[in-house]
Amino acid sequence: MITRSKTGSLKPTRRLNLIHELTPVEQNAAPTNYTEASKFFEWHQAMAEEFAALQKQGTWTLVPQPPNTSVLGCRWTFRKKFNSDGKVARFKARLVAQGNRQEHGLDYEETFSPVAKLPTIRVLFTVALHHGWPVQQLDVSNAFLHGSLHETVFMHQPKGFEDNINPDYVCHLKKAIYGLKQAPRQWYTTFTNHLTTLGFQYSKAGPFPPGILSEQHSNVSSCIR
Repeated sequence: MITRSKTGSLKPTRRLNLIHELTPVEQNAAPTNYTEASKFFEWHQAMAEEFAALQKQGTWTLVPQPPNTSVLGCRWTFRKKFNSDGKVARFKARLVAQGNRQEHGLDYEETFSPVAKLPTIRVLFTVALHHGWPVQQLDVSNAFLHGSLHETVFMHQPKGFEDNINPDYVCHLKKAIYGLKQAPRQWYTTFTNHLTTLGFQYSKAGPFPPGILSEQHSNVSSCIR
């Protein structure tokens, strides 16, 4: 038997494979903060669109910071939306308040907002299928911004979009911006109040009175009950 030591040959060194192929997730990763996002035109444009939507909804008014008041921070979050073929359909930026610093009784009270459970949704689909009713869905852009804020909440101006004249002012929030603890409840209250003005009524089936909303028509009400 001839070994390497007898022939004087050396055992080849096993080298690490340092070549790493990016996965689709890594290639399509969104930035994690404003500094990263601001380097790319697409993300800066997405932030500008979000800021314009906030301004259009009258989300806040700029005021001098009142003494002895708590001011929440805010941050930008980023996400890509894809088409069915995997191509980027939209660059989405969202301004989120740091609601984890809110204090109960000071800048928020009730936070509960009912959510439809899967069995309930299945029942509705089953009833619709049985009667041959058309089923439609909708998406409300910046949904939470339609909910009015009743508590007094102050927030720092969003990074990259500070007011040139009053950069030290703070945002006195008028709308329940994303990230606030009460934001889901305020949107739910606004949405259900609007539905009731259109003739919808609450179902008595759920444990929480503001549950399923059905059109006020005899055949629909009888099926849902």
